Amino acid sequence: MSEHNDGLFDEYIASSYDDDDEVFNPSAVEPVVAVLEKLAGEGGALEFGIGTGRIAAPLASRGIRIHGIDLSTAMMSRIQGKPGSELISTIKGDFSVVFLIFNTIMNLTSQQAQVACFQNAADHLPPGGHFVIEVMMPRLQWLSPGERLMTWDHSADHWGMDEYDIATQSLVSHHMKLVEGKPELFDTPCRYVWPAELDLMAQLAGMRLVSRWEDWLGAVFTSESANHISVWQKE
Repeated sequence: MSEHNDGLFDEYIASSYDDDDEVFNPSAVEPVVAVLEKLAGEGGALEFGIGTGRIAAPLASRGIRIHGIDLSTAMMSRIQGKPGSELISTIKGDFSVVFLIFNTIMNLTSQQAQVACFQNAADHLPPGGHFVIEVMMPRLQWLSPGERLMTWDHSADHWGMDEYDIATQSLVSHHMKLVEGKPELFDTPCRYVWPAELDLMAQLAGMRLVSRWEDWLGAVFTSESANHISVWQKE
């Protein structure tokens, strides 16, 4: 753990976080920014779990007033110097859109914390404002009866395995990376969550579902979808 008490996303994780070419590629970033820019309109945007500014910086570059919060000082320090970072504001107030993407809702490892997150989002939104979440679908279909472990990546320099506990909806994502030929291990505890459960959390916070897609391009969400982007509106 770092000197800043950054928890799971400490200096070790932050130092290589931006190296993921798949999620930092403009082809992955631009559709996200386009959707959030439209929802923000003339209002501001608030990101829970801003991380290294993967989405916040390009969104700010488009003139959106944006405020972000995160538990990790090491992650947020990577925002400085990125195009658009100078436009990220810390002004308090209502926002047109609050967003929590890239599975970040799962980093809240209890149902109570996830429910509180929805209420926190609603508290920062005016009537008509939107809350957006991007999260994976639990991969339980990949498990045989009685199994707990599911390998989802086994490339030349990375090995990833998820460990499920169906009774508690807990998930531990185990990773092994080869760094200069040496294996490095780290684990990320999560709580997986179903779309219907998220909808109930939104309802408790005074919001209703208005859109759900498979991806940021608006593909139809189906039983086969690996992820979903859900948009709720405050009533």
